[in-house]
Amino acid sequence: MTVPVYIAEVSPPHLRGQLVTINNLFITGGQFIATVIDGAFSYMSHGGWRYMLGLSVVPAVLQFCGFLFLPESPRWLLQKGRSQEARHALSRIRGGQNVDEEYDSIRSSIEDEEKESGGGGIVILRMLKYGPTRRALFVGCGLQMFQQLSGVNTVMYYSATILQMAGVRDIKRAIWLSSATSATNFVFTMLGVWLVERVGRRKLTLGSLLGTGLSLTVLAFGFLMSAQYSPPITLHPVDPQNLTCTLYGSCESCMLDPDCGFCYRENGTAVYDSSCVPVSAASTDHAAWGSCYNQTGQELPDSSLWAYNYCPTPYSWIVLLSLILYLAFFAPGMGPMPWTINSEIYPMWARSTGNACSAGVNWICNALVSLTFLHIAQMLTYYGAFFLYSGLVVLGLLFVQGCLPETKGMQLEDVDHLFSGPLCSCGASAPPTDSSNVQYTRNLPETSPAQYGAAGSDRAIAFITLR
Repeated sequence: MTVPVYIAEVSPPHLRGQLVTINNLFITGGQFIATVIDGAFSYMSHGGWRYMLGLSVVPAVLQFCGFLFLPESPRWLLQKGRSQEARHALSRIRGGQNVDEEYDSIRSSIEDEEKESGGGGIVILRMLKYGPTRRALFVGCGLQMFQQLSGVNTVMYYSATILQMAGVRDIKRAIWLSSATSATNFVFTMLGVWLVERVGRRKLTLGSLLGTGLSLTVLAFGFLMSAQYSPPITLHPVDPQNLTCTLYGSCESCMLDPDCGFCYRENGTAVYDSSCVPVSAASTDHAAWGSCYNQTGQELPDSSLWAYNYCPTPYSWIVLLSLILYLAFFAPGMGPMPWTINSEIYPMWARSTGNACSAGVNWICNALVSLTFLHIAQMLTYYGAFFLYSGLVVLGLLFVQGCLPETKGMQLEDVDHLFSGPLCSCGASAPPTDSSNVQYTRNLPETSPAQYGAAGSDRAIAFITLR
């Protein structure tokens, strides 16, 4: 939560979106490296997961050491009344350049925000009472909610499991294929870094949601095809201790029962001598009895094959392709944009609280989606679960279309005005000017409305002079 806020506060307006998105780029890069390490340790029969967890200490220590040399946010220092430290920090961040104009602009904006917000009190209550921040908080939390309800962490956490569900039998192969999805996430986040200041936040988010919804629909159809052409069960051995498994008529129905597994033989692509039998209480790697029962850990006798939580199918490629397409659309837009936009839409006095609330919504929805995925898959089937996520993405698309304004190139201190009108008018905001060619001048003398339009007043106003 803190990192995107800090980056947004210290970045120049014309680079802010790219720099906040780069933060997300390195997160996805770390996920890709982690999946490669997971694949390497998957060949260790015992204790590989301990080494995976232990290695995470190394980047954490390096990051901690780097933070010790990080200057504080000039905006935060000014808000706390530490003006000399703020000027020094801003000069250090800007590489020793003359920062007088930018410093004065930030200071004046913070003073104006403090007057408009009504002073002290509990920040979250002030945000809810003040219309612009209340609307900004609604948009920020909504973006984070729909990011998670689109099922991204289901895909990231369960990618290897999803591939196994789609018929990838070898767990090591499934782990390495999941690293391909992580690589897609990383590569296409780079595209987001390039697009964010060219296309804008709003269009990038809308396009990302549209592609994400279509990819989830293709993913659901992949599982639907696997279910419709699921191998039939041809043998029904009698088990007096568990009659449920023997009653199923197809691999699909057998697979959805966590107490059962599919035992079969293969001849090329043909499946024969198939049965649904109880899974062993000791391990899901073999059946409780029958030709797929195995205590030694060696190959099963009689060339029998054991499938737990998946069915053999020729449609695995549809699932893999749709997972890659899903992340290709998600990564440049809905991956970084909720964090980028949340770091921009709150005034200084509400920025930390607004980001904390939206991040809290993100993690609550993350836990909700991740913990319920397998249960939803059992109740609705796998294709039903992904059709559900696709429907939630459509709701997110409507939300962004109606409520999200464009913040590209705007000063952080000016974004607050985008939420001054009714909530559903936010999506129709006019495109801002290119802030890389803008000069801000504050506290000019009073001017008449005839000279500068209806905005002229006895207040300190900001003029935009294009070079």
